[in-house]
Amino acid sequence: MTSMMTKLAASAALATVMSGAAMAETTLIHAGHVLAEPGEGYLTRQTITVEDGEIISIEAGYKRAPRGAELIDLKEAYVLPGLIDSHVHITGENGPNERIKAFEDTDVDAAFDGAGFAYKTLLTGFTTVQDVGASNDAIFGLRDAIAKGNVPGPRIRAAGQAISVTGGHGDINGYSPAVMAMFTGKNICNGADDCRRAVRQQIKEGADVIKITATGGVLSNTRAGLEQQFTDDELVAIIETAHSMGRKVTGHAHGKGGIVSALKAGIDSIEHGTYTDDETIALFKEHDAVLVPTVLAGATVTGWVNEPWLPAPSREKAAVVGPLMLDMLRRAHEGGVTVAFGTDTGVSKHGDNAQEFALMVEAGFTPEEAIRAATVVASEHVEMADVIGTITAGKHADIIAVMGDPLQDITELQDVDFVMKGGTVYKQAQ
Repeated sequence: MTSMMTKLAASAALATVMSGAAMAETTLIHAGHVLAEPGEGYLTRQTITVEDGEIISIEAGYKRAPRGAELIDLKEAYVLPGLIDSHVHITGENGPNERIKAFEDTDVDAAFDGAGFAYKTLLTGFTTVQDVGASNDAIFGLRDAIAKGNVPGPRIRAAGQAISVTGGHGDINGYSPAVMAMFTGKNICNGADDCRRAVRQQIKEGADVIKITATGGVLSNTRAGLEQQFTDDELVAIIETAHSMGRKVTGHAHGKGGIVSALKAGIDSIEHGTYTDDETIALFKEHDAVLVPTVLAGATVTGWVNEPWLPAPSREKAAVVGPLMLDMLRRAHEGGVTVAFGTDTGVSKHGDNAQEFALMVEAGFTPEEAIRAATVVASEHVEMADVIGTITAGKHADIIAVMGDPLQDITELQDVDFVMKGGTVYKQAQ
């Protein structure tokens, strides 16, 4: 069964919030440096007013708090919008026991694990995440519980189960035929009509966005390669169906052929994009598609190539893919591709999401460009730009702070000192 400690941690977190962590109806924040819209530089000596979870105003100077209002002193801090991770798997975490957990755990266990991981993620400054692969019942239930305020965590935009082909990345692989038959889900499709059915089913069950596995993947226990796995007709059917029902489509894709076919079919974004080159960069720009690079996942699996608990096919693919990710992001950035911050956390450990920033800087991003990718760009990518992504009047009061300047040292974001989500303070260093 899942770890009792994880469940107790989630319960303790909820008790803390329910016992009075919510701020007063009106809160004033005195902020020394504010990156209100990353990409536009700092504002200094600002007062941010928050009421009922919403930013009411941001004004120059330190305003006096009215009677009964809460005052938060961040005069010595660097204040930013809450961060957004566009690619997580919040209900699990890869490790030596991951394959056996499929037999031991229920969706309820996964949701409780996800509650613990969600709280850990929130405390590191990520106030919104997009989950692109989890059990429908577990992730949709957790998403809704957080939205209702019953569980502390980042707001979640969720895909649920990824749509895949039989034997592809996203299907169950590497077990006995009887076991695989038992665990094959409704998300597996073959042929254009069947793939339309799978998209409609996911939307019926609660998907905010459709995730597909357009190519093979590293962690699937199969030697099926890293190239295109859906036919062109299947891709068009998926994307047309999703768009007709008001959902965007994002595609896991490593191999160039799979990236190209997905982009030509009209996909909205690509996760990973390992074999991105000049041709694919041109297609990204032509189709106004977004890249979610997940370089942290590449670095993580590179460190697993000698781990005996990882199945041999995965070790082989990790040795090839992992070392390519940083140069891929460098090419994409130089080529002007729109990049939204995303980590594939769940491959890496929950709470380590901010390590992606340093990798982005290593790939050629300025610190402010990297932060913009995790705020302004990511908010647009997850279709929430009207309510998150900047510190602006009318948006959710998702506000974080660090004591050192992240534009001088991006690793400051690996140790966030203050976290407010929706007007509630979840972390404040003493």
